[in-house]
Amino acid sequence: MDYVVLDFEWNQSNNGKEPEAREIPFEIIDIGAVKLNSLREITKEYNQLVKPGVYHQMHKITGSLIHLHMKDLEKGRPFTEVIKEFLNWCGEGFIYCTWGPLDLYEMQRNMRYYHMEPLSHAPIRFLDVQKLFAIAYEDSKLRRSLEYAIDFLRIEKDIPFHRAFSDAYYTAKVFARLPEAVLVNYSIDTYVLPSCRQEEVHVMFHDYMKYISREFPDKQKALEDREVISTKCYLCHKNLRKKIRWFSSNGKHYYSVSFCPVHGYMKSKIRIRRSENDMVYVVKTSKFITEEESRKILQKRGNPKHPQPPQRQGGA
Repeated sequence: MDYVVLDFEWNQSNNGKEPEAREIPFEIIDIGAVKLNSLREITKEYNQLVKPGVYHQMHKITGSLIHLHMKDLEKGRPFTEVIKEFLNWCGEGFIYCTWGPLDLYEMQRNMRYYHMEPLSHAPIRFLDVQKLFAIAYEDSKLRRSLEYAIDFLRIEKDIPFHRAFSDAYYTAKVFARLPEAVLVNYSIDTYVLPSCRQEEVHVMFHDYMKYISREFPDKQKALEDREVISTKCYLCHKNLRKKIRWFSSNGKHYYSVSFCPVHGYMKSKIRIRRSENDMVYVVKTSKFITEEESRKILQKRGNPKHPQPPQRQGGA
């Protein structure tokens, strides 16, 4: 298995001086990548500036961070030409690696703006090196900067930060140091969502389960779906009775706690997200917790301020 570690720099609307294009709020202006072999050794490099086609003024924060000016970008090539070259450079039989979860999503949003086909017709599995670093060396919920990780691992800083190639290069250096065991914790890009129930994503990691739904017209329809609100034990596959029925305090995240006679208390969390098609989809995670953690969730429930999803007997 080869790995393509990529990074993008992008520009955006400059504080109202240039209106935002809703279809492409972040325009890619710099592409950097390195390819690693199965031993996580760097074998190839890619770097190319992109000539702007949407935003023709550099956002002041972006410009000061990456030290690029519009005159530099005018030397670049059009996005469609560069991205076709880049994808050809990537080849086949690899997995994408990024620092953070946004690059593949914004890449495909840029591709859609130029009427190009997405990278895949299903959600893409990739490795978020920022998340993997947190799992390997920190509290798994922390998200550190790339430079922090470089300092933590005592990796030599031999080129400047905050350009696409340099950040891809340093991400690759961090990736090469990660323990093999953490690489099973892949992430899923949801720019392209499952098109039907049969394609919905059900993935079991070492200590939790993730479900990604197809699209629904609105939140109410999503929360009426049987699979969305189910609380089935992901180890023994039995329907569970809820100890704490679905509730929400903000209208976006919903929680429940069920009990499995074999495996104990299971917390489920539903997150409602908006898709690129102006519809909604659901990301649901389920994880076994202690009885004490269950009591804390019960205290958190209080008096819900938002309508609750339908509750099915037995958690089915």
